[in-house]
Amino acid sequence: MEFSTKALDLSKAGQNGFLASRTDCLVVGMFEGQSLSGVAKALDTATRGLVTRLVKLGDFEGKRGSHLLLHEVAGIGATRVLLVGLGKEAEFGDKAFAEAARTALRALNGTRAANVIWCLAQSMPQLPQVPAQGAAHDVQWRVITTIALIREAGYRLLERHPELRRNGAKAADKPFGLRKVVLTVDAAEAKVAAQAVVRGMAIANGVELTKDLGNLPSNICTPTYLADTARGIARRFKLKVEVLGRKQIEALKMGAFLAVTKGAAEPPQFIVLRYDGAGVRQAPVVLVGKGITFDTGGISLKPGEGMDEMKYDMCGAASVLGTIQAVAEMGLKLNVVAIIPTCENMPSGTATKPGDVVTSMSGQTIEILNTDAEGRLILCDALTYAERFKPAAVVDVATLTGACIIALGHHNTGLYARSDALADQLLQAGRKSLDTAWRMPLDDEYQEQLKSNFADMANIGGRPAGSVTAACFLARFTDKYDWAHLDIAGTAWKSGAAKGATGRPVPMLTQFLMDRAG
Repeated sequence: MEFSTKALDLSKAGQNGFLASRTDCLVVGMFEGQSLSGVAKALDTATRGLVTRLVKLGDFEGKRGSHLLLHEVAGIGATRVLLVGLGKEAEFGDKAFAEAARTALRALNGTRAANVIWCLAQSMPQLPQVPAQGAAHDVQWRVITTIALIREAGYRLLERHPELRRNGAKAADKPFGLRKVVLTVDAAEAKVAAQAVVRGMAIANGVELTKDLGNLPSNICTPTYLADTARGIARRFKLKVEVLGRKQIEALKMGAFLAVTKGAAEPPQFIVLRYDGAGVRQAPVVLVGKGITFDTGGISLKPGEGMDEMKYDMCGAASVLGTIQAVAEMGLKLNVVAIIPTCENMPSGTATKPGDVVTSMSGQTIEILNTDAEGRLILCDALTYAERFKPAAVVDVATLTGACIIALGHHNTGLYARSDALADQLLQAGRKSLDTAWRMPLDDEYQEQLKSNFADMANIGGRPAGSVTAACFLARFTDKYDWAHLDIAGTAWKSGAAKGATGRPVPMLTQFLMDRAG
């Protein structure tokens, strides 16, 4: 899909102006209950009062979530005009902007429009803070968000991976029609908007990579497949990559990681991917992603119902790969390291058993009371490995606990951090990218639940505050740097009719890194 920007001079919108441009559809936003302004006013003038008449007739009032599709409108070059309701201007915020874009996309999907002029990304009023919604953002935010929403609507796994239907079966989803989108912006914003298109495309590409990796079946997306994906990113963007195999993992004494992979035939991989966008003196941000490409629970076997969704247990790894690819594509002036421990968690005669005690890379011993609490075991060794980079900050990303879903549902990612500053940066990035998180407690009192009679700690702390104690476990391996943990168990994928990976938290992480890069 092709995106571009077009600077508009609304005083010359009519004859010989942008409204005369040939396009399959012109998408125009309109506020409710006020005089026409901006593109809507220019359209009204060019069509000799058509929009005003529609308002007077009550056919279109600009209410939030509403739209009206018009055909063969005299006085303009567009084959169709799609009017989109923005709601009341005083209540217009981030969520209203996103809702307007999604409304337009649903309407366009019912047509065969392939080329559109999209006027919703144009300058919106600079509003004060709207409670629970956030404030209107600048043109970079509007362009990036628009591209993200359009690419999200157009994502089709079977179109991207036709090998999944080699028998010639047609994809169940209707093909997405849009091929070329021109985003109109004010002339003063043209340069920033053009740069935002580059960033928006990079982020959308990272999100789609993350979705692909999550959605692929686990017999295809194995630890080796993730390693090959990392190598591919390194080749395309000239990054440094290192993939450690079992012998190297053993040499590093990663006893916790090795305990998880003992029952699996698939070989484990430990992936390190480095993007050096700044000078060597700048401490990197390290992203650590959980890469369990399939999680049976091991000897602590999961129930059979819904177990197919455990292919998504590597979405932390997928999001880290998607993020570092986006960062490299954008060329951010920042150093970023991606660390991905990846393996399968399988039951067998060689698998780790409940009650076994292992020694982590840090030297701390762990009593494994539940082999289904395996994510924290591979992450703890990766977090110890991260020390060698002397990082400015470390953020781990993991589909870690079902308890986080019970606590927060599927809207907010669980965020844990000792540092208020790092937590605030991630929370702000989540709000800005519409990929929100909620900060959870990390009090020392919860550490009591991890006590073991036979090791330095147990790998579970019981049912109470299960997501918190999982984070507390990880915290024991992060004393040497600033650290945050994102539990994406509730946000990395959807179940039911809409089953599929969401690509989260790539938008949050990329915004976080963009903010740090300045």
